[in-house]
Amino acid sequence: MPHLTLEYTDNLPALDARDVLLELNRTLVESGHFEEADIKSRAIKLDTFVVGTSSDRRAFVHVKLAVLSGRSPETKRALSESLLLALKKFGEPATGGEVQLCVEVLDIDRGSYAKAVS
Repeated sequence: MPHLTLEYTDNLPALDARDVLLELNRTLVESGHFEEADIKSRAIKLDTFVVGTSSDRRAFVHVKLAVLSGRSPETKRALSESLLLALKKFGEPATGGEVQLCVEVLDIDRGSYAKAVS
């Protein structure tokens, strides 16, 4: 735990998803809430997407962080803000339009979560 998913639109060719994932993982380690080896992250490039209803070139990068339930709203807010700050380090890649950066923190039910390490 945690699980981090980076979704980004394919009209961001300068975005290096691996570099972004490494920076997001470092940010989570530095938060003091997670052990380094427990962080699982992945990136999904979206080739089919729509932002609003305009035909303008728009793009987005969205981070979903799933953590075991029980953390305070303040802790989750601090995590989302630190991840957003980490995303901003990569700038807003040129698309010829607007780029939205978003972060959400989701709870995974602690009672039903199972994990094995071998």
